Amino acid sequence: MTDVTSEPAPIAVRERGWWRVVLATLLFVFVTVTPVIRIVLPIDEAFVLLAPALAACAVAGWWAGGRLPLALMWIALAGWVLVMFTSAGGSFAYLACGWAVLLAASFASLVILTRREAPRPFSSQAFAAIGVTLVLAAGATLATKQGAATVAQVVSAEASKRSEQSLAEWRQTTGSKEWSNLFAGNPDAKTIATTMESQLEAAPALASALFPSMLALESLIALAIAWAVYHRIGRERLGPPLAALKDFRFSDHFVWGLVAGLAMVVVPGFGSMSVVGANLLVFFGALYVLRGVGVGLWFLSPGRVMMAVLIVFAVVFPLVLGVLGVGLGVGDTWLNWRARAKPKT
Repeated sequence: MTDVTSEPAPIAVRERGWWRVVLATLLFVFVTVTPVIRIVLPIDEAFVLLAPALAACAVAGWWAGGRLPLALMWIALAGWVLVMFTSAGGSFAYLACGWAVLLAASFASLVILTRREAPRPFSSQAFAAIGVTLVLAAGATLATKQGAATVAQVVSAEASKRSEQSLAEWRQTTGSKEWSNLFAGNPDAKTIATTMESQLEAAPALASALFPSMLALESLIALAIAWAVYHRIGRERLGPPLAALKDFRFSDHFVWGLVAGLAMVVVPGFGSMSVVGANLLVFFGALYVLRGVGVGLWFLSPGRVMMAVLIVFAVVFPLVLGVLGVGLGVGDTWLNWRARAKPKT
């Protein structure tokens, strides 16, 4: 006789649909086409972060009962990507590959260890992995004689090299006959070209100062894409699916990172610690911009046309979007906007 009181076995949640993941991956891979972004981004080859992150997810999935061939395939691919990257680069390539491997190992270890109790959401795993990797990397750097100075020198040299390459390409482009004719008939175009050149010249100093925060943000994006891709090709789940941007949130305690960064930058007397404050502001500020954008999308519930308009607005007015995003994101820490009733109009 069938027991009518028994509950059906839970069905594993599985992500479906590829277009968002493919779009995010393409944006992440080809973002280095923009000269200034290529200089400021610590690792300008996206697959150096993506391949080890996917290997980490596949290893954690295999440990949970998934397919071993899938894990071996991604480990082999990650090894090939790292070998090719180091063979074409210098000291910075080894530094970048070391970070990628350490990040992947930390992420896989945390996913495996925490899964024994209950699968945790991606954000908590990723933030913890990035924190652990930063601590380990800083410890290894400080334990080495003149390690911090050497790393700073390698990072600065890499940023300067990229700047020189981008400047040479930009000057070659703007020095062509077509651009000369454009400048002659349009003074504003020459102003834009000069501004772009000034940004390329200033970018290396910015890249060196903000290297830790930009590396952490880049790593977070790579881990998120790897998590989404793995759960579309893997058999075993590592945790809940990635939430939509309108539901994006994180620990409210992160606001103190933003406050600490602001204090180090604004309050006199911190000296060299102002660089640490700037990195805290960039990292936590970017997170709160995303959280604020999520709050805005939750309230607006835009359709396709409105979403396209918002994307254009974000591209044309990024600073305005940043200020609004931080305001809504920080306000959400205390007011919890999305717990309130959504307006009908």
